[in-house]
Amino acid sequence: MLTIKTPAKINWSLSVLRKRPDGYHDIISLIQAIDLYDTLIFEEADEIEIICSAPIRKENNLVYKAVKALQDYTGIKKGIKITIKKEIPIGAGLAGGSSDAYATLKTLNQLWEINLSSHELLSLSSSLGSDISFFFYLPICIVEGKGEIIKPLRIEKSYNLLLIKPHFGISTGWAYESLNIKSQLTENYEKINNNIWQLYDLLCKGAVDNIYLWNDLEKPVIRRFNEIDRLKKRLLNAGAKVSLMSGSGSTVFGLFKSKEEALSAAERFDGYWVRVVQTLIS
Repeated sequence: MLTIKTPAKINWSLSVLRKRPDGYHDIISLIQAIDLYDTLIFEEADEIEIICSAPIRKENNLVYKAVKALQDYTGIKKGIKITIKKEIPIGAGLAGGSSDAYATLKTLNQLWEINLSSHELLSLSSSLGSDISFFFYLPICIVEGKGEIIKPLRIEKSYNLLLIKPHFGISTGWAYESLNIKSQLTENYEKINNNIWQLYDLLCKGAVDNIYLWNDLEKPVIRRFNEIDRLKKRLLNAGAKVSLMSGSGSTVFGLFKSKEEALSAAERFDGYWVRVVQTLIS
């Protein structure tokens, strides 16, 4: 039996450039891991057995898809029992499923003594989901393309975040399809790229008093789910320096000066899924 903890992520920024011919979208995003973890327990078994604390159909579970992808790629017919204890909520924009899939690929590569290269595992991961590649390069990266182009970075400054998730999840596919992109001009890329590097520099320095975060998916999501906007404003009123929806939502996070301030603010959100977390550092 082997137990693995695998982290969630937040997006400090998310720019959506265009829809690709393959149906995905080209993005540029600054992503960082946080100390909110799912736990995966691996045990020997004759068949594939997935036990999950969240109501996810086996065929839709990225952990199951990762096992099958590994079997199909290598021809290995071994079974495995994986118990998933979810702390990262589903449909939350925190990439819990992607993180679990990454942990599954990496762990089975070792347990089954397959010895696939990192390049092969990355290729497998990109066929399963756009967010998975990020977890090969923790804790902070600039992510481009559909999520497969990764620039790993370093950061020594950790931040206190209050995560609030409303009573609904949001489909990533729906969020992207709801974004009206007629054509964001290619020349915008340099401006967006420069803004991301400036944001990263401020985060490294701890200069967050006037920090600006952005997420292109917020507007289409808020049009349908106005509670996201209300939660952002409530976080600011509770003392957050800035608030943003993570990824495709529905989680909203607020950046606080201290853990104590974040814990105090959390008391204002009774009835919601609430967590006080810290960003992971290099």
